[in-house]
Amino acid sequence: MKVELVRIKKYFGPVRANDGVSMTVEPGTIHGLLGENGAGKTTLMKCLSGYLHPDGGEIRIDGRSVSFASPAEAIRHGIGMLHQDPLDFPQMRVLDDFLLAFDGRLVPDRREGLRLLRELGRRFHFDLDPDAEVGRLTVGERQQLEILRLLALGARVIILDEPTTGISAPQKAQLFETLRLLTKEEGRSVIFVSHKLEEVETLCDRVTVLRQGKVAGEAERPFSVDRLVEMMFGRSLPSPTRPPVPLGPPVLEVEDLTVASYRLVVKGASLKVRAGEVIGLAGLEGSGQRLFMRACAGLERATAGRIVVDGRDLAGAPYRRFLEAGVVYLPAGRLEEGLVPGLTLTEHFALVEREGPFFIDWKVARKRALERIRHYNIVGRP
Repeated sequence: MKVELVRIKKYFGPVRANDGVSMTVEPGTIHGLLGENGAGKTTLMKCLSGYLHPDGGEIRIDGRSVSFASPAEAIRHGIGMLHQDPLDFPQMRVLDDFLLAFDGRLVPDRREGLRLLRELGRRFHFDLDPDAEVGRLTVGERQQLEILRLLALGARVIILDEPTTGISAPQKAQLFETLRLLTKEEGRSVIFVSHKLEEVETLCDRVTVLRQGKVAGEAERPFSVDRLVEMMFGRSLPSPTRPPVPLGPPVLEVEDLTVASYRLVVKGASLKVRAGEVIGLAGLEGSGQRLFMRACAGLERATAGRIVVDGRDLAGAPYRRFLEAGVVYLPAGRLEEGLVPGLTLTEHFALVEREGPFFIDWKVARKRALERIRHYNIVGRP
């Protein structure tokens, strides 16, 4: 199925998220959509998949002009999107979530749904327990469930928005293998949205590059990384060099730490981190890295051991004590744990202020939000 986007425009007030974007996706190919954060990639794909209505331009499928009023209408035309943040129901079981693909039935056929789930799982090597609770799956497993649901709905063009964020290396390899199978053996088309050059170079047949809402250029395999960088940023970037950093005294010392969850125990873990040092935790997903890091940030209660921050043992202390000591935790699930849906950037920044008056001075809060947006190069408004 051939998809053409012709001069697509989408505006949000004064922001021109897509300003006359055109691209063509050939059947049986993996088409990369590359650009830095805020370039307009996700907005463009939401227009294609029916989540947003473009303000101008045309969408063509096999040469025929189409318009989608909803994602359901787009999927009926064979276009489905896997969003960066899972669109599922964490409290439901895998089979029940999968059965949402059969939305036309008042009472879904569970036996038929189970058969299809297992059949698709075997074909694409996704091993999902039908009775598992969705909220207890890893990010990669929830992603696999959504892909199977899109396939059950009959998607011929599958859009994946930053699909490697938060998944393990084995799950990434499995995902890439599945995408190649979908395109090369089944003739489906994949649009792979990313800002990671190495992934696009490894996987894609053709790439469209967006910059500030416009097409900066296109390229076909074999790709020139330098040329892709120049299209993304408008200039070539020198290779980064890591300057030597003198290490200071220990700022975090973990000694014989034991912390347990309902299905895993991390026992006898020790770690020392010095000022100026970056430590990586390696291991298969589900090996205890998340549990260990949450304990080091005061979000999980340790049953044994010490957590020493700047010479003070905080094991067993409340989370606020860790915050006051300068320890913060950045979760993989940004919507589930990191952010509050519905709040503005100003409200988010005001939420984390631990000093100040009881009532929020919104004028000051907005001023601080603007300063931080500029300082951290955030694409967004207060």
